[in-house]
Formats: sequence, C-alpha cells, structure tokens
Amino acid sequence: MTNLKVLKENFLEDLSSVYETNEASSLFSWLAEDILHLKTHDLLLKTEVKLEKTQLLKFEEAKARLIKQEPIQYILGYSEFFGLKLKVNSHVLIPRPETEELVQWILDDYLSSNLKLSIIDLGTGSGCIPIALAKHLPEAKIKALDISAEALSLAASNLSACLGEAGSEENTTQIEFIQDNLLELEELAEVDIIVSNPPYVKYNERHGIKKNVLDNEPHVALFVENEDPLVFYRKIAELATKQTKTPVVYVEVSQYLAEETRQLFKDFGFERVELRRDFRGNDRMLKAY
Repeated sequence: MTNLKVLKENFLEDLSSVYETNEASSLFSWLAEDILHLKTHDLLLKTEVKLEKTQLLKFEEAKARLIKQEPIQYILGYSEFFGLKLKVNSHVLIPRPETEELVQWILDDYLSSNLKLSIIDLGTGSGCIPIALAKHLPEAKIKALDISAEALSLAASNLSACLGEAGSEENTTQIEFIQDNLLELEELAEVDIIVSNPPYVKYNERHGIKKNVLDNEPHVALFVENEDPLVFYRKIAELATKQTKTPVVYVEVSQYLAEETRQLFKDFGFERVELRRDFRGNDRMLKAY
C-alpha cells in the first residue's frame, strides 16, 4: 500500500509541468483534507499513513483533472467564502477574496445599525453574497437575482446547507431567488441596498485570463462586449435612480475601468462615489450613494 509521503512526492512530480511547487503542494493539502480528513500539520506528522485503494483512486482522478487545469473548487464541489462552505459547479463563478471584501464593506457600514434592511444582489451565482449577508444581518429582507436557473438552484441549496431551511429556528432569513435578465429589467422593488459583482471583463482581454478560469468558469458571468464594458453598471445605476429613495450601491469593478465606473455613477446623480482597494492594492470595489 502507498503511504502519504510517496503519494505526495508522486503528486508533486506529476503536477510539476503545470503548477509551481508551492501551488501543487497547496492543492495536495486541499485534497488530503477532503479525502483523508487530514489537516496541514498532519501531513508532516503522519507521512507513513497507508492509503486504501478507494482513497488512491480519488487522488488519481483529482490529479488528472488538475493536470487539465480544472479548478480545485469544482473538483471538490465546494469553495470557502466568508466562513461558509458553499457548493460550486461550472454554472457559477468560484467566489473570490475580493467579493469577501465587498461583503465586509457592507457589514462594516450596517452591522451595528439595527436597521431592518432590504437588499438585492444582482447576478448572485452561487449565492455567496446574500447568504453571507443573511448570516450576519438576520433581520434583513434579501432578494437574489440571476439569469441562470442552474445557478439559482445551487444558490438555494447553499442557503439551506449554510443557514438551515428558511423559517427554521436557525434561520429566520428569507432570501427570495429571482430568475431574470438584469439588462432587461425596467425597475426593481424598493430596496435600501443594491449589491452586485457583474461581468466586466472585455472579450478582447480574454488572453489575459488564466486557462483554469477561461476553460471552466461560465463566460456569461465573466465577459462583456468590448464596445460597452460598463453596460451592467449603467443598468444598475439606472435601476437605482428610478427608486423613490435612491439605494446605496455596492459593486465590484474592474481595476482597469475603476475611474470610468466611478464617473458613470456620478453622471447618474450619485453625490458620493467611493472607490476602495482590495488586498492586492487595486481599485476593485465601489460604493455609490
């Protein structure tokens, strides 16, 4: 029987043509935790642990998919986000750290307010944003919209898995999932907050996207036409300014179009438009009010 030490050595060697050693080692740790239920420190202390055939097979299957540069989150079937374990598949984007920062911005602004907020997430995907907000703002009334029925089904499943069935003692939050095309909406129900991580990568920038993203994640959630890369932000600003009381808008933005996006919201009459940098130092979030 193969032990853990030999397995890791072979794994790193087989992935060396595709991944840097540190990244391959991190991928191995993820798989070891999922398949063997071993934490990172266990990998150092239990190198002689023998693996069963079924466990070896799972590693081999995962390795073959990794060599094809399929994201580890799709292989495992889940991604960590804001302390939540969310199911993901090829119908939704893998939640990013920048989106966690966007959620944190909202919580920093409202967590101690005791307001019963109404919130809508436009383009919800896996449901990461509304579910994280629901966990920390249990009195909020939240809606989540997406064009994809498959994405909404996954988001609803994530809500149940993360916060319990709606209406249970563990979760009094009702998230209403709505299937619709954001660009075809004429109006929104009155809300206090609009949040969105819309598509913003121009098609002619695809060459700069990593292969694991380009070949696996849904293009409908990534790309916009070259001629009008701010089309989703324009629609969001338009829907916001149609409301009786203009809501506060929080969106992720392209670092390359941050100033243009800021100016767009100012042109729609928002008095204050703030850009915020992410953990890498790039302008990646915007608040308009």
